[in-house]
Amino acid sequence: MASPQLPASEQAQLDHLQALVAKCIEETRAQGATGSEVGVSVETGLSVTARLGEVETVEHHRSRGLGLTVYFGQRKGSASTSDLSPEAMRETVAAACRIARYAAEDPCAGLPDADLLATEFPDLDLYYPWPIEPSAAIDLAVAAEKAARTYHADISNSEGASLNTFQGLRVMGNSLGFLHGFASSRHSLSVSVIGERDGQMQRDDWWTVARDARDLEAPEAVGRIAAERTVRRLGARSLGTRQCPVIFAADVASSLLGHFIGAIRGGNLYRKSSFLLDQLGKPVFPAFVQIHEQPHLKKALGSVPYDAEGVRTVPHHLVRDGVLESYVLSTYSARKLGLSSTGNAGGVHNLIIDPGSLDLPGLLRQMGTGLLITELMGQGVNVVTGDYSRGAAGFWVENGVIQYPVEEFTIAGNLREMLKNLVAVGNDVDLRGNTRTGSILLEELTIAGN
Repeated sequence: MASPQLPASEQAQLDHLQALVAKCIEETRAQGATGSEVGVSVETGLSVTARLGEVETVEHHRSRGLGLTVYFGQRKGSASTSDLSPEAMRETVAAACRIARYAAEDPCAGLPDADLLATEFPDLDLYYPWPIEPSAAIDLAVAAEKAARTYHADISNSEGASLNTFQGLRVMGNSLGFLHGFASSRHSLSVSVIGERDGQMQRDDWWTVARDARDLEAPEAVGRIAAERTVRRLGARSLGTRQCPVIFAADVASSLLGHFIGAIRGGNLYRKSSFLLDQLGKPVFPAFVQIHEQPHLKKALGSVPYDAEGVRTVPHHLVRDGVLESYVLSTYSARKLGLSSTGNAGGVHNLIIDPGSLDLPGLLRQMGTGLLITELMGQGVNVVTGDYSRGAAGFWVENGVIQYPVEEFTIAGNLREMLKNLVAVGNDVDLRGNTRTGSILLEELTIAGN
């Protein structure tokens, strides 16, 4: 099926890749497989990095690959190659078939149920190639870094600015008759600088990302925000150990939702390694919380017409009125749990927690006295028990007003209680990723400091 509004040259390449996938599926049948699924991709891009006004790197990226899985009954084998020639394709099929013949049978292995496969493919507006020349890309990176370095006298050094472009074509098909491909793009600009005052040094950054380069923030704005974030951290103090309310700023709040998704992911559930085991249909958040997927938002970074297995994606409530309504399942994990795929092979797609009415200053006033977290460090999260402990940095708040920056402390709690004790979600939603959330206010965490 033709991709909507795709230029003729890209459409011809997409047609070629679809024909290659179809031939590969036929080859798996010829070599005895009872079922197969095949994916192929071709990607190109440009990356430039500038530091202290000088070019550090200029890299052109070009990659391609074919991956396939074959089934002999319920025995599975997989193989991949970066060579898309007919000979390499046949050899890759043969390698997968050899593996499958010696694999143990797995009653849950196999292709998705045919009635779950996508049959409609909306134009999600994902493809905006950016044919920028390296010299122009360098100019944008240098401009962003210059804006940061000249923002304030306390900006003393730079870790550089980077501009990255990506565009690619992906096709997948299986022996049930599914065959489709689409094009996508993704572009970004980032800056990181270092500030110094009274012998203390701090760093921070900012970035912008979009499908369409015209939707990126201006280089000067990216640099200015990176510098603002760096300067405001200078003069950071340590904290004494205490318990207090905590706000996760929007750009780090997505990590909390990431831990929640990990706990309801099928693989962790069928292995019985999740703190949310057997919680389906039970309240896991306060009643005002709504969390859902919207996989068909135009131009959004997480939008896809189908998951990594070809199962159609649909708007999907995970939490309604605080109650866990759905897990996050691939075909295999669903069968292990006696359920159906939720179209989440490969992950979630545009995860959204509905915002409240307050912006970040409003949340600070609601919190009164407590801690605003702007950076998290380390990975001290146990998805089995829900125990949570991470290094952090941010700002101490009193009477709803930021008082001073703080660092060198750890925040600790248990995710089950943290989710249940969520107080409010801000309307300062960060749109720069697959998870869309505002700042999140939690009732209380333990702060381990000096």
